[in-house]
Amino acid sequence: MKFRLRMTLCIVMLLALVFGAGGSILISVSFRESLDSERTIAVRSHRMVANTMVLANDISSQPGYAGLVDTLRQLDGQGESVWSGIRLTDGSGTLYQSGQLPFADTAAGEPGKCYVRLYDGDGEGVLQVSGTIQVNSGAALYLDAGYSVGHLYSVRRIQLRIYYQLLAAVVALGALMSWALSVLLTRPLYQLSRVTRQIAGGNLASRANIRSGDEFEQLAADFNRMTDRVEEDMAALQDAMRRQEEFMGSFAHEMKTPMTSIIGYADLLRGQGLSEEDQQQAANYIFSEGKRLESLSLKLLDLLVLRRRDFTLTEASPAAVIQSLVKVLRPAMAEREVTLQCRCQPGRCRMEPDLVKSLVINLVDNARKAMDGPGNIFVLSEMTDTGCRIRVVDNGRGMPPSEISRITEAFYRVDKSRSRAQGGVGLGLALCQEIVGLHEGTMEFQSAEGKGTIVTVTLNGGRAV
Repeated sequence: MKFRLRMTLCIVMLLALVFGAGGSILISVSFRESLDSERTIAVRSHRMVANTMVLANDISSQPGYAGLVDTLRQLDGQGESVWSGIRLTDGSGTLYQSGQLPFADTAAGEPGKCYVRLYDGDGEGVLQVSGTIQVNSGAALYLDAGYSVGHLYSVRRIQLRIYYQLLAAVVALGALMSWALSVLLTRPLYQLSRVTRQIAGGNLASRANIRSGDEFEQLAADFNRMTDRVEEDMAALQDAMRRQEEFMGSFAHEMKTPMTSIIGYADLLRGQGLSEEDQQQAANYIFSEGKRLESLSLKLLDLLVLRRRDFTLTEASPAAVIQSLVKVLRPAMAEREVTLQCRCQPGRCRMEPDLVKSLVINLVDNARKAMDGPGNIFVLSEMTDTGCRIRVVDNGRGMPPSEISRITEAFYRVDKSRSRAQGGVGLGLALCQEIVGLHEGTMEFQSAEGKGTIVTVTLNGGRAV
């Protein structure tokens, strides 16, 4: 059963219960009050008749009860519009009776007291008032009078009929109003349900637009924020899947090229139809391609190891690490007509020295690969409040702005032909990004085509005290 229908039924049932009980109580109270009023009138009338008969008996000169009967007959004639029946008995027989209504046995009691009984027969109520009359002879007479209250029952029936009609109208109107109210109140829920189905169907851009100024609007706002987060997570997941597919494709391509060369030259050597020079050349190709595979496997292993993030940072001098590396790398750079220089600010901070060495080596090697001829590479370092900042500046080819956001992806290379010719596999900057992440730092690139590149690395391992 839908919530709208349940809400409507509950309101209708509550309305019928409250209005029905209230109306029934009001009609019942009104009937009881009217009946009490009629009972009071009947008792007063009975006492008046009894007192009149006692007085008539005192002054009557007729023998026996003839005077009382005549007086009662006269009073009965005057009270036909009030009494529905009257009876006078002496205990052994009936002295006088009028009306066709049946009487119950006379209720004997003390003189001056009245006993009232209500008889409800066929919707025509009758009040029987009984009392004892003490005459001067000492005998006790019994007077029973019947007073019809049928008009009260008629009024009650009319009231009930009107009340039932009014109740039916109120319940019908209440059902319509409660249904309209339930539709109005639950409309935001149906909007949320519709949006939820759209999102479940794949439309993550769907949003709930509820402006009710109440809790439903707050719920819709929370729902939209949740959907925004889900959409962002789905976009990130799709991007991660795309990157993973690209990674696997690049990895397979990087593996395929050296493996093809190795298999081809190995097959030539196996044929034993090559000259000594050709054999030497084939062996050199196999060796170089094997070194490429070794480098690739080591780089991938480093990436996997770095992602464990369980390294311990120790106090070290960035200047000492960089100066020692520059001293070692400078001869190899000089052979390629590349000048390598450094300027470092003294100080100590918390870092992992071996990883920082790998970071600087990869950045310098990446800068060297950006050189088409002679050039200059500068390595600068300075201390910060949270660690140190390292810059590697070169005057190489540079990069277009569109490539900067992707150069830290594994296997990504701006110029694939040059990088492959220089032995690169596109993992150096990915390793650098992992190392920087271990130091809770950042890596930024500034580059312009034909002018060179500046790589700024900030390490936030902590300043040594």
